[in-house]
Amino acid sequence: TAYLHARRTPPYVINLDPACANVPYPANIDIRDTVKYKQVMKDYGLGPNGAIITSLNLMCTRFDQVLTMIRQRAKQYSACLIDTPGQIEAFTWSASGSIITDSLASSHPTIVVYIVDSPRATNPTTFMSNMLYACSILYRTKLPFIVVFNKADIVAPAFARSWMRDFERFDQALEENRSSYMNDLSRSLSLVLDEFYSDLKTVAVSSATGEGMEDFMKAVGECVEQYKNEYVPMYKRILEEKLKLDEKERQRKTDEIASNMEVLSLHPSVEPPPIQEKIHIGGVEEENAEDADILRG
Repeated sequence: TAYLHARRTPPYVINLDPACANVPYPANIDIRDTVKYKQVMKDYGLGPNGAIITSLNLMCTRFDQVLTMIRQRAKQYSACLIDTPGQIEAFTWSASGSIITDSLASSHPTIVVYIVDSPRATNPTTFMSNMLYACSILYRTKLPFIVVFNKADIVAPAFARSWMRDFERFDQALEENRSSYMNDLSRSLSLVLDEFYSDLKTVAVSSATGEGMEDFMKAVGECVEQYKNEYVPMYKRILEEKLKLDEKERQRKTDEIASNMEVLSLHPSVEPPPIQEKIHIGGVEEENAEDADILRG
């Protein structure tokens, strides 16, 4: 956010991490103002991850208000930054996370940014775990995707790019690792993810010094075009297919109701015989005599 503020193009910032103790940036919308994470744990008897998912579920019920606020502020801000929980399974693979992501992507150009800690990723096993996470997020959201190697001022992430381009270098780094089991697994995963690497956008940045931010903004611009050219047509196609399926389902129900009505018409209910009322032609005396005969009979 500091880079965008320095350029006088401040972003609209939303924090969706309910378990975050301190937010190191000014947030326009903060989930912690709406949902109390520790209170959710206490009220529902949940652990950390369960409380995060439940907090997101509660926030999801009011997310239409968030979308309205984003639309109202669209002309005032250059971009909207949304910070999600670091627990990937709690957001990416939850129903509320999917609803939030799809709601944003259906109304605004949306980009997923996955941040990797460069010093930790120097371990080839940790690096492979990060790439596997990145791959799962990409195929889950199907949105334009950028992998950002942060803390480039501490460790230059050139090693990561070389590992993605050259399997032999990654294999050499694995040989220096101690765990033989993890080496075999990481080696196999590297071969599987080779196609994933070929189209992956990667950027090296430093949030402390601002290094690489221009490259990051350039990658964001490319992803916006990718959103317009790839995601929007795909979304429209999926929406059209869903509408067709809904129409077929409505037609099926209509035909089923019509068929049931035809069956009912083929088996009409048996009408009771008409009531034959006795008509008295004579006067009152004749009526009394007739009634007496009926009682005697």
